[in-house]
Amino acid sequence: MTETTRQQHRPPHKWLLPVLRFTGAGLLVAASAMHLDLYLTGYRSLPTIGWLFLLQVITGFVLAAAVLVTRHPLAAAAAAGFAVATLGGYLLSVWIGLFGFKEVRTTAGIVVGVLEVAAFAALALVAILPGPAYWPRLAGIAGRMLALVQARARVLVPAVAAASALALVLLGVAVANAGGPPAAAAGATVTLRTAKIGGVTVLTNGKGLTLYRFAIDSPTTSRCNGSCAAYWSPVVGNPKAGPGVTGTLGTIKRADGATQATYNGHPLYTYVGDNAPGQARGNNINLNGGFWYDIHVSG
Repeated sequence: MTETTRQQHRPPHKWLLPVLRFTGAGLLVAASAMHLDLYLTGYRSLPTIGWLFLLQVITGFVLAAAVLVTRHPLAAAAAAGFAVATLGGYLLSVWIGLFGFKEVRTTAGIVVGVLEVAAFAALALVAILPGPAYWPRLAGIAGRMLALVQARARVLVPAVAAASALALVLLGVAVANAGGPPAAAAGATVTLRTAKIGGVTVLTNGKGLTLYRFAIDSPTTSRCNGSCAAYWSPVVGNPKAGPGVTGTLGTIKRADGATQATYNGHPLYTYVGDNAPGQARGNNINLNGGFWYDIHVSG
């Protein structure tokens, strides 16, 4: 074996791979834990998306454990691929939507995206850097491919760095262009209507989307701001009663100065998980610090 070949197959410092392995697994666990919190506090109410979130959480924890227990590059490669695939799903949901759900810009989404990029970078390096002698050898095509990848580590390390940088740029572009709470139109009129959902008459906006109240609001104050308002869009403007709407209509001033419509003293919102009339996916869920309920209309 020539000196050049020996240098190509020489493992990195003995501390580097363990640090990268624990760092990558830890980042994957952190991202999965945040996905679990999002699932429990609202995403479980979304058809298809809810189950995908749960599957994502389970897979993330399993792969992180596999990386730590097996200490094998193939486990690290699988975990790195999972991290970047999860980020790709988030970007698609922001740009074009997935399964009828379009993601909005939130702090939690940005943090999870950054964690996934960092996890990919660390775990991809674990997969491509030459490993210690105690790693089990693989036979056949898998073994030859792994050996080839690790022999090209000097070329692939910059490629991982470039891919990670590109992922961060795409994440930044996606969240910069992602939708947020709608801007209030000065003097706009919002017509309130009713619809039957599950045999109950509920309040809707002019497009037929179910309207909600936040349990911790007061008749004069909305406590849903920031990222909360990205998922629960305040109904902005001056309310007007449509056919069948009874009760007291009013407005409050939000913290951002917008005028928000109220019904019987409840500030009104729509839910990002509802994308068509007749849906009430936000009813009776605990999200953003309190419970949300659709508004029943009597008479």
